Amino acid sequence: MSASATIKAALERNVRVVEARPSVGQGTAVTKVTLHPGLACDVEEGPWRFSVGMTEKYGGVNNGPNPGVYGRAALGSCLAIGYGMWAARLEIPVRSLTVEVRARYDVRGELGIDATVRPGYADIVYVVTVDTDASDADVHRLLDTADRHSSWLDDLRNPVPVSREVHIVGRQS
Repeated sequence: MSASATIKAALERNVRVVEARPSVGQGTAVTKVTLHPGLACDVEEGPWRFSVGMTEKYGGVNNGPNPGVYGRAALGSCLAIGYGMWAARLEIPVRSLTVEVRARYDVRGELGIDATVRPGYADIVYVVTVDTDASDADVHRLLDTADRHSSWLDDLRNPVPVSREVHIVGRQS
């Protein structure tokens, strides 16, 4: 069985299972991030461990890529994987595919220099390059379908409720 056929079969099986029992596809993802001296963080989720940090120009120790790199990587990889999954499901052949994520920023907002400048990105553009013999119409159908079902794209395009809980420990009485 080809890789594409294996992906399609797995996804179709998942669709059948979740259609029959929606609760199987629901849950809560929990990622733990621990800050260390030098603006260095260790990130843990399940079996995964990686580092995040800030460069020396921000006072960090360059422990790893900064959060922006991981955020752009999350969007780009979610899109690329989604395109691969939908290419298999829609049986549209793709030899190779890349997603380049471009994010314009102005650090004045992040540094608290100018209250009129937002701390986040001014905009995000993703550039998809597809090597395929499929028609332009099929490529656009693939990309449009995958974009419509992309969780990270949806999270960025539509506000997600975000709240904070605080637990203070180690206080001396």
